[in-house]
Parts: sequence; structure tokens; C-alpha cells
Amino acid sequence: MYAFHSIKELLNALVLGKELLSEMFGKRKSFDYRYDQAMELMGENRVHALIEKGVIVKNGRFLEIDDQLLGFFEQILDVNEEINISLIEEHLTRLKENIDYYLSEDSEYRKYKYLKIVKTSLRKVGLICLRNIVDLNRNIDDAFKTEPNYKIKIKKLENYDQRRVDIKQLIQLAGQLITEDERTFFATAKDEELNRITTELRIQLQESRHNLIETEKQIIDFLNQVKYQSKVSEKIRRVKYLKDQFELENKSDIVQQLRSLNLLSFEKRPVFPVKLGLDILQDDAIYEIIKKLNRKNRNAAKQKVPLAGTIEEGFMNDISEDAVFVDLEKMKNNFSASGYHLLEFVIHYAYPKDVGFEEMVMYYCQLISLYESEFRFTDEFIEHNGTEFSVVYPQ
Repeated sequence: MYAFHSIKELLNALVLGKELLSEMFGKRKSFDYRYDQAMELMGENRVHALIEKGVIVKNGRFLEIDDQLLGFFEQILDVNEEINISLIEEHLTRLKENIDYYLSEDSEYRKYKYLKIVKTSLRKVGLICLRNIVDLNRNIDDAFKTEPNYKIKIKKLENYDQRRVDIKQLIQLAGQLITEDERTFFATAKDEELNRITTELRIQLQESRHNLIETEKQIIDFLNQVKYQSKVSEKIRRVKYLKDQFELENKSDIVQQLRSLNLLSFEKRPVFPVKLGLDILQDDAIYEIIKKLNRKNRNAAKQKVPLAGTIEEGFMNDISEDAVFVDLEKMKNNFSASGYHLLEFVIHYAYPKDVGFEEMVMYYCQLISLYESEFRFTDEFIEHNGTEFSVVYPQ
């Protein structure tokens, strides 16, 4: 593995591959950035230089960003979706160790060094707690909205709930550390910056506790919805199975249930005409309004339906049109017996009509779509007329 000897060398490598890294980072979740795409973007020498320095990793004909750099980019840009509870534990352990070192040290210079490490750990604990909660809420929402499998969805939500409990316990440990366990240290180390950092940490931990309460409510609500939807879906599948087997009426009480329901929402809504009373009609003002409406209705222009023109001679005569089509089933059978790969077979196939390159590509794609299970796909690619095709053989 390549080792950078200075920050300047690392920065130069990142600047060298900034265009490629930017494009690969945007496609980091698809895991399908090909080596030839990088060659077209940057050139062979620069791509090989990035691979040799470990900035990108070649995996077959695909490229990936180095895991350490990818994690660094995601953390800096705040797009990391992994919930890393071990970082909180690590900083709490480091915090306790350096507090013990500070209390046991006699030299003021070395005491200041340990105090600086304590301040850094205190800053990071609160920020990491808040960031983990944000990532946790994002993952919970994503699992509930995008996971199609109900069983996996429930397991994901339950695992995220356990992560919530772990974060809550670590927050309690951090609060206990700065209030009770290390009271001697905070009383001994009289430092204004330390007091400010400790106050900010208390506020961040309090905010984290409130956020976790909302997270718990959200998980409980999502789990209840998923379990209810899962039961409904299971019942629907069971009813459909019984219906397909013509056993629904015999093995269920659906007839009695439907008879007991009075679903008025499916009935037509009755409309009753409104008749005015005699006392209203005897009012002179109402009578004038009625006469005015009557005149409007009487003077309204009547729409005349235009007559259609005469039908042309020969319009009703029978007209026949011959169409030539390609039998894909026959093409598939001939391809299975040909011994060629699919692109070569499609190009040299004896079509019943003149076929251009675009139609050949259409038949190539239709054969793959209709008979995918009967074909064998390879990792090879062929370029023809500026288009890249996969090499496909019959089973």
C-alpha cells in the first residue's frame, strides 16, 4: 500500500484526480463506475498514477474510491449514512484516561498537554452525538419509505431502535462523566475555555436527549404502521389465494361480513328538487326574480347541431394492406442453433424485409428482454457503429 510522505503530496494527488473523484463520489452508491469511463475523462497515465497512490482502487473493470478517503469525504460533507457509536465510546475512554493523566501529573507543561486533549474530546463527543442522531433519523425514514420487504423493514427499524438505546446510554455516561465522576478534575483545572466547552457539551447532550425522544416516537409509529400493513397484506394474499382456488365462500365468512355492512358510500346520492312555498311565491321581490330568470331561459340561444357532410365515394370500399413482421420466436430458435454471439447473429440474420442498424438494435434488445433466462451473459463487450454491446450466447 502506498504511503504519502507529506500533506502536500496527498493534496497534489487529490488535485490531480479532482474531476474523477467528484464524478465517482456522485456515483458511489451504484458501484458501477467503469475503468474505461475514467480513461476517457482523464487519460491512462493520470488514472494509473491515482491507482498506484491508492486514491482509487481498481476492482476488475470497475473503479472505487479508497475507503478511508470515501469516509473522510462523507464525514466532511455530512452525507455519511453509517451510525458509528464506537466513536463516542472511544472519545469517552480517551477522555477518562487523559483526566487521570492530568490529575497524576506534576509538570505544568505536561498537564497543559493532557488538558488540551481533554478539551478536544469534549468538543467531539457532543458533535458526534448530534450527527449520529441525524444519521439515525435519516436511516429510519429511508428504511420506512423505500424498503419493499416488510420483514426486512421491521428488522431494520428494530436494529435502529437498538442503536437509539445505545446512543442514549452513551449520552448518560457522558453527562455523568462531566457532572459526577470527574468533579475533582473540573474543580482543579480552572480554565475558562474548559468551562465554556463543558457548558456547550451539556447543552448538546440535552438537545440530543430531546431528539432521541422524538426518534423513539417515530420508530414506534413506523413499526406499528409496518406491522399493520404487513397483516393487511397477508390477509389480502390469503383472500386472493382462496378466491383463485374457488374456496373463498366455503372457507371464510365473507358473505356474512358483506351482508352485515351498510356501505352507503357506494350508493348513488339522491337529489331532491327544491319547491318554493306559497308564502315565498306571494312575495313581490321573489316574483320579479322568477320572471327575470324565465326571460333569460326563454331568450337563450339554442345550439344547433351541424349536419355532417356527404361521404365520399369509395370510403366504404374494403382496403387491404400487407405488413411484414419479424418472428422473434423463430429468431431465438435459429440463434440457439447458430453458435454465434447475439450481435453477430442479429447483423447477419436473413430478415424478410430491409432492416437498418436501429431496427437491428431493437431486435437485439427485444430478444434479450423476452428470452433472458435462455441466454448466457458474459463480461465481454463489443463496439459496433459507435455503440457498445454485451456479448451474449445461448444456454
